[in-house]
Amino acid sequence: MSNDWKPTHHSEFAMKENSEYMREQHQEILLGKEEGLDVSLYSNPEYNWLQMEQIRMGIKDKIDVSIYADPSYSYETMKQIRLSIYSSKDLTDYLNRGFVDDELEQIRLALEEDLPIDTWLTDDMYVQQIYEIRIGLYEGLRVSVYADSKYNWMQMREIRLGLEKKLKVSFYTNCLFSHWQMKEIRLGLEAGLDVSSYAKLIFSGTDMKEKREKLLSEKTQTYMMADQLGIDVQSYRKKEFSIFVEDNGNKVYAFIQLISGNVVTEEDIYEALKTRGIINGIKRDAISDMVKKRRMNEKILIAEGIPAKAGKNGWYEFFVRLDLPRIPAPLPDGGVDYVNIEAFEMVDEGEKIAVYHPAQKGVDGKNVFGEVLHANKGIEKKPIKGKGFAIASDGVTYISKLNGKFEYLNGKIIISNMIIVREDVTAVTGKLEVDGSVYVIGSVYSGGYISATEDIIIEHNVEAARLIAGGNIMIKKGSCSKNECFIEAKGEVSGSFFEAAKIEADGNIMANYIMNSEINTMGKVIVSGSKGMLLGGKVCAVRGVDTYNLGNKSHIKTFLEVGKNTLYDKNQAVFAEKREQILDELWMLEERWNNILKSLPPDKEQAEKLIKKLNAAIVAKDHELASLDAEVSKLANLTDQDMQAVIVRGNAYEGSVIEINTIKYMLPSQVTRVVFKLRNNKVIMVKL
Repeated sequence: MSNDWKPTHHSEFAMKENSEYMREQHQEILLGKEEGLDVSLYSNPEYNWLQMEQIRMGIKDKIDVSIYADPSYSYETMKQIRLSIYSSKDLTDYLNRGFVDDELEQIRLALEEDLPIDTWLTDDMYVQQIYEIRIGLYEGLRVSVYADSKYNWMQMREIRLGLEKKLKVSFYTNCLFSHWQMKEIRLGLEAGLDVSSYAKLIFSGTDMKEKREKLLSEKTQTYMMADQLGIDVQSYRKKEFSIFVEDNGNKVYAFIQLISGNVVTEEDIYEALKTRGIINGIKRDAISDMVKKRRMNEKILIAEGIPAKAGKNGWYEFFVRLDLPRIPAPLPDGGVDYVNIEAFEMVDEGEKIAVYHPAQKGVDGKNVFGEVLHANKGIEKKPIKGKGFAIASDGVTYISKLNGKFEYLNGKIIISNMIIVREDVTAVTGKLEVDGSVYVIGSVYSGGYISATEDIIIEHNVEAARLIAGGNIMIKKGSCSKNECFIEAKGEVSGSFFEAAKIEADGNIMANYIMNSEINTMGKVIVSGSKGMLLGGKVCAVRGVDTYNLGNKSHIKTFLEVGKNTLYDKNQAVFAEKREQILDELWMLEERWNNILKSLPPDKEQAEKLIKKLNAAIVAKDHELASLDAEVSKLANLTDQDMQAVIVRGNAYEGSVIEINTIKYMLPSQVTRVVFKLRNNKVIMVKL
């Protein structure tokens, strides 16, 4: 999965360029966020919305979605793997054998019913064939007669239907018979005819039908004649029918065979039900209708139990909005509406945030045998974790502990301190330093200074000011100054426009146009919309640039430095220093471990407590080192030879200079819709 698509975990600024999301994909990501899920597991344009839905449902149900979160799997294949995980059935071997989609569904159903499907399954079988084998196994038939890929599924069906009715199917199991021919032989056997006269390959299906109907007519005339001669016809009548109990004893079906002289009464069916011990949910009208209307060769539901109804799962009722748009709306030209986005929700101290409604008991059912089916109680949800709130004495009500910004992220409630400034920030206002977030309803003018440990949101403009945030920075309208605007964020920076600004960010920098600015980011620079423009100045973006237009017709020099650039090297140096520090700390812990083992306290309980505590510290440091190495590796992979370093969706003009992994390229003339990437240590252009 491309890490370019991995959303940030910083609340309302988890924004991506809308044009790269289909509406349905966008909706799936919003649904995931509203449910507090880790949407980074499927926020990838390679997934269609149906695939995203399957991954989201798996995350919601707390299963390991990495087993099937692969864009190469269709959504139906993902669905079957997900369902198999619920029933603890492993489909891996079948996937490796090439089975997909509906084929996996039939295999899964067979495994869940403990049917020996593997005995008969071959790699060249397709879904309808597997279905016929599964149904045969479920009904206890001798599937060995037809479980062979030499039969197509329609031939398999004809043999299965014959086995169900206890016919002598050997008359038509020759695979050279078409399914039409097999059907005519089967119908003849059902009618009690001597099919040997026409069960031959030399006769077509049409020929067989004519011969069968002729034999049936002759047999009927003989039967009528016997009746006229006063022969006891009743002694020749048959009572051929079957009772099927399905759905774990919840449904009963009757099937009356279409055989000459087969006369089944309601009493016959009631007697069969009594013999089987079926006493509950009998559908007398259905039995009467079946007999009186002679509904032959038709599977009729004649009894149905009452299924147990599982209790309602526990759920949280929120009294604050969770549906704030995390991604700003698109504009008609494809740009992004940063102005009208609602960035956060505010709560007051003591305000009720949410109430948990416990799981409810289910309603017991009763099967057709009169046995009670015990209902499962609904599943309880775990208490919500987070900070800035308390749980009331009733154990279910969540209350804010402070006036602040409310966020619901990855299933956690985060209420943090937020200062709301209801006036413009200027040099006169003085330095504004906040442990938390800052929301300025006005603008920030010359001399303004804001430092926040979390997010900064500016409702209007920023001029010659300095903004420093431990989280994200959003300037809804934009920033314009004379190279005296300094913006620094540990997260993302976004706004309608940036002109003559100096910006440093660990995350992405997004706008509808950027002009004559100095940009440094470990993420991407994204400029949206058909009027979007990245013009002049210098952009240093480790993860690349995605813009509509680059430069302009006046050939103003625009310099892009992406990939393994100076900023990348600086970041790698920080990683290396941090790694050395962790290794030193690990070494000291190991030394202490060895020393403690040499002189353990005499008290066993105290000694065990000391060893456990030290071991936990060593394990934690190991994890910290592994996480750091993974981050370094991820960054290296993002900047490899195959990265699409610079994407231009409109025009790229002469005067633009692109440097990828220190390899420089100067654009000699105007080009349209191109991608600049590195190949064999050269910057090349490919059509978008």
